[in-house]
Amino acid sequence: MTGMDENPLDLLPEVLLAASAVGGLLLGCWLPRPRQWPVAALGCGAAAAGIVAAALQAPGPAFGGAFAVDDVTSASRIVVLGGLLVVLGLSVRPLAGHPRQSEYAVLLQLASLGALLLAGSADLLLLAAAYLLASVPSYVLAGFGKDAAGTEAAMKYYVVGALLGIVMLGGITLLYAAARGVAYPVLRTGLPGGPATLATAGVVAVSAGLLFKAGGVPGHFWVPDAVQGSAAPVAAFLTTVPKVAALAALFRLGAEAVAGAGVPWAALVAVVSAASMTLGNLAAFFQRDVRRLLAYSTISQVGYLLLPVAVVGRTGLAQPALLFYLAAYALTNLGAFAVVCAVPGRRTIEEYRGLGRRSPALAGALAVCLLGLVGTPPTAVFLGKVTAFSAAVDGGLAWLAVLAAANTVASLFYYLRWIAPTVATGAAGAAGGVGSAVEVRPAAVTAYAAAAGSVALGLAGGPVLALLENP
Repeated sequence: MTGMDENPLDLLPEVLLAASAVGGLLLGCWLPRPRQWPVAALGCGAAAAGIVAAALQAPGPAFGGAFAVDDVTSASRIVVLGGLLVVLGLSVRPLAGHPRQSEYAVLLQLASLGALLLAGSADLLLLAAAYLLASVPSYVLAGFGKDAAGTEAAMKYYVVGALLGIVMLGGITLLYAAARGVAYPVLRTGLPGGPATLATAGVVAVSAGLLFKAGGVPGHFWVPDAVQGSAAPVAAFLTTVPKVAALAALFRLGAEAVAGAGVPWAALVAVVSAASMTLGNLAAFFQRDVRRLLAYSTISQVGYLLLPVAVVGRTGLAQPALLFYLAAYALTNLGAFAVVCAVPGRRTIEEYRGLGRRSPALAGALAVCLLGLVGTPPTAVFLGKVTAFSAAVDGGLAWLAVLAAANTVASLFYYLRWIAPTVATGAAGAAGGVGSAVEVRPAAVTAYAAAAGSVALGLAGGPVLALLENP
């Protein structure tokens, strides 16, 4: 591939993040252990510069077509790097003075770098490499605290990831055998003439690996334990950044590699979508731990986000619906976790009793984010769900849109179960409850900004969707 289009500027956001991660490792070796915040600051600068580069970069293939710079990649870059900025901000207070603060910031950057490569991969080998780069630092982050809960979270996360990673590699082998190539254009032309059974098995196996990163069925088993056992900023990261990249990669796989291959793509993804939204909602109904509730909530959100993925190639609404919904979900989900970070140590719904009396603004931000996850107007997720449902109907999957609407109504139950204690009068739930808690100010400000951003994006949804439809 030498002499083709190997221009590093095509990967400028990724190059900036990689340089920041390597520079952060070197810088962390020289900084005093109690004062390693410049490493996180360097990561924030790289993420901000990457967002600007992603917004201004012209579309086109890169590195012989192995990496695609297009609307899906650009939007994913902006959302992933924005999510990284938020998580680094949420980690300021919990990691202040930590002897491994530089390692933590570098791990976040490396996992985000893997997510960026995952979103733009147009070659199965690059997809596999990006999967590993996005996964390995995440396993370390899940167990970063080295406590019992974190160690268990990291182990379960790793075991499921290793298993489905092997399945994914097996799927890549099957697709190579069926199409005699791994580049998406080669797959698009080669799969229709190959064995349909081999192609279908390969697509299912590769999709299983991507669904692990997204946290959807059948790769969802790690989500509740990893989210409950890891630190709150890490849980916010794991339920947002890898999910955005994996869904973008899955969308690209369906749009550029599987189209016309005789694989029942719509049926496969529709079944996974239905299972994810239903299982996530049912499991969340009676959760008392707020992190496990958000974990099952994120599984159900995968089901809704898969609606436009299922109808890729069937309707022009699929791409703008997915990209807008990804941005809306990331903003709203990070806002909910920011509230969790703002009142550390409050693990159950009952311990949020009295939050509205003590901190009305924080309780309001929580209500906006939780109702936003339901899809309440005028939040951004409301418009995201409307566009996703419309894409499903336009793509011939009206039954899936109806099921998604029913699940949306049902999800209101467990979100209201969390909101109700915050506005209830009376004493705080438990000893050391929210009434006596000291807010973490940076996290609280992040929650306010995310809640306001969710509403603002919902109100400005028309122009944003028009931009996504006509870049």
